[in-house]
Amino acid sequence: MYKRYSIPVATFLLFLLASVPVHAVIASDESEVRGVVQASFEQLKSGQYDQLYDSLPAASKSKVSRERFTDALNKSRGKYNLERIEIGAVHVSGNIAAVDTVMYGSVQQPVQAEGKIVSQLLLTREDGRWRIAIGDTATTQRLLAANPAFAKTFQLRAPHTYMKQNGRWVDITTLIRQARRAG
Repeated sequence: MYKRYSIPVATFLLFLLASVPVHAVIASDESEVRGVVQASFEQLKSGQYDQLYDSLPAASKSKVSRERFTDALNKSRGKYNLERIEIGAVHVSGNIAAVDTVMYGSVQQPVQAEGKIVSQLLLTREDGRWRIAIGDTATTQRLLAANPAFAKTFQLRAPHTYMKQNGRWVDITTLIRQARRAG
């Protein structure tokens, strides 16, 4: 009698597992990635640099020591204040993700102004956890080379920094060019 029900039960379970939508898994990854980005921003904003360093992937930690990482961030304190982050589109493929972000804050030195940074963050899943990969272009290129399917379907954009001038957001490179011409 047990064997008579085991095949239909097994078939039902396989059907149930197969019917779990792939987009539910992707949505779960996207939600988890958003949570990691938000938590990392809050750590950066509140000066929890040791915890932020702990959440970096091994490749990023191999490029910068904890002391150098925390010292650099501590030196930047007082020069700007982070206020909020907007987390936009999340692109996930396997163990890599890219997230569109806009970070808002205020610059304190050398001038006082509102500022924002529009960037894409690259994350990698390591030891079952999403981690924000920081580093130079070589680090980014290595991650993309290790994930060719993602690299083919998604193009990372360079970050842009803006300051508010006369009620408009102006790219900081434009402001620097204007200052050089004027002075």
